[in-house]
This record gives sequence, C-alpha cells and structure tokens, in this order.
Amino acid sequence: MIPIRDTAPCNSTPYVTWAIISVCIGIFIGMKLMPDQEAISILNRYGMVPVHYSEFHIGSLSLKSYLTFVTNLFLHASWLHLIVNMWFLWIFGDNVEDRMGHLPFLIFYLISGVMATLLQWYFDPMLSIPVIGASGAIAGVLAAYFFLYPLEQVVVFFPPLVIYVPAITFLGLWVLWQLYNATTAVILHEGSTSVAWWAHLGGFVAGTVLYRFFLNSKKNDVI
Repeated sequence: MIPIRDTAPCNSTPYVTWAIISVCIGIFIGMKLMPDQEAISILNRYGMVPVHYSEFHIGSLSLKSYLTFVTNLFLHASWLHLIVNMWFLWIFGDNVEDRMGHLPFLIFYLISGVMATLLQWYFDPMLSIPVIGASGAIAGVLAAYFFLYPLEQVVVFFPPLVIYVPAITFLGLWVLWQLYNATTAVILHEGSTSVAWWAHLGGFVAGTVLYRFFLNSKKNDVI
C-alpha cells in the first residue's frame, strides 16, 4: 500500500517539516554532484558506524564523534530511500507539527531519530558500514500521528485500487511489517541487512513514549 495523502486538517504552515525535507534533498543532490570518493567519505564521517561505538573503540572517542547519531538522519543512500522517507514526512509531518508547534516538533523529531539510531546500534553493534536515513525520526512522527489522528483516513494506492484506510490500520500494519522484518533479521542472523529495521521500531517506540510531552497545551486533548 502506497500512501497518497491523508484527510487530517492542518491549521498552520509546517515550516519545520518543509525545512527538513529541503535539507535532506539538498544534501542528497549535493552529494550526487560530488565525486564518488568524496560522497563515500561524507557517509562514513557523518553516518553512524556502529562498530565505532563498540567496547573496542569507545574509550578513544571524543564528544564530537557522537554527533553522527544526529547527522546520519539527514543522509540517504539512494533516490528511492530519499523519496520514500520524504514522502512519508510530507504526508504525516505537517499534522504532527501543527499539534506540537515548530520548535517542539523539531526537538521531538531529532530525539526520536537519536533513539532510533541507538536501538539499531544496540542490535547490530559490530556493523562496519554507516547507518543513515531519516526513517527512525520519521517513525517517531508516525507514532505521534497514530495516537493523535487514529481515525483520520489515509488515501492509499493498493493496485489497482485507490482506497481510504483509517490511520490506525495503515500505521498499525506498518509497525507489524517493521517488527516482522526486524525479528526475522535477528532469527536468521541477518543483522547487516540494507534496511535498519530496528531503527524504525526504535523511532516508533520513542515517538509513542514522548509525543505527549511535546504537544501544544492549547490544542485538543490526546489519547
């Protein structure tokens, strides 16, 4: 199922959502215009490489080294990776930002992303390639949407049909898919898959726990 749009009204301009999307796209295009070696160097420097934070290296790291838990959220590996992430943020981010306010939403987004990255590191600490992408932070946004707008409709393309699905159903299925793939990777010892499934789940869990602390108190009550 491919989401097209949602039906939840948005009463403010989602400047932060637009800014995050613009930054991610700008960085990706900029890296595409670089020589491959330079782009790879940026991915290794600003992506989160789990093995760097293992017990073998942790004592030699400076505080600056931990910024990769944030900077990785703005890097993407391919056009598909970028488009899918930005499309989900475009559809669901505006409403969550509307309920939180601009600065609280940005802080919530970054914290969700950091928690997502931490969980991915925990489950695959010896991975030697960089973990990158906004997926974990966006998963936190999806969790907030799940609880704030459970009965709003999500318009999805389910070939060959376009149908309306309650947000609680669409996002519930999304979570189950992430959980299935994450546990399958562990059972089959495929920790080094190309998709950071545990980061997705970590972001969703973080969003579930934290979203209510970032809501604008003048808005409506929440679940």
